[in-house]
Amino acid sequence: VQLQASGGGLVQPGGSLTLSCAVSGFTLDRPAVGWFRQAPGKEREGVSCLSTLNDIVHYADSVKGRVTISRDTAKNTVYLQMNNLRPEDTAVYYCATDLGHSSSHYLCNSHPSTWGAGTQVTVSS
Repeated sequence: VQLQASGGGLVQPGGSLTLSCAVSGFTLDRPAVGWFRQAPGKEREGVSCLSTLNDIVHYADSVKGRVTISRDTAKNTVYLQMNNLRPEDTAVYYCATDLGHSSSHYLCNSHPSTWGAGTQVTVSS
């Protein structure tokens, strides 16, 4: 089971980025997959999670209305579209899953068992 995040970079406040999480070793038809972030000196935060069983999504309050999580089952990829980015969105972003759980809410509020390497997102002018 592997997850590979990509798409991070430097963006100005108000800008947009789309992160991609390519998964292998499992299919996007049951487990929840999510995006987490951690900024220096801050606790890890579950940004958004998606249940690939029933498409129920969970968003952190800090990003509601600004991000959209989605998947392409044929490409085994989960995306995080982020709009109206703010400096406080600066962090390393990780995608993660727990094959034993399909609840997006549970995943975003737990410590997933499988993580990919992170991708840096920096929001700065």
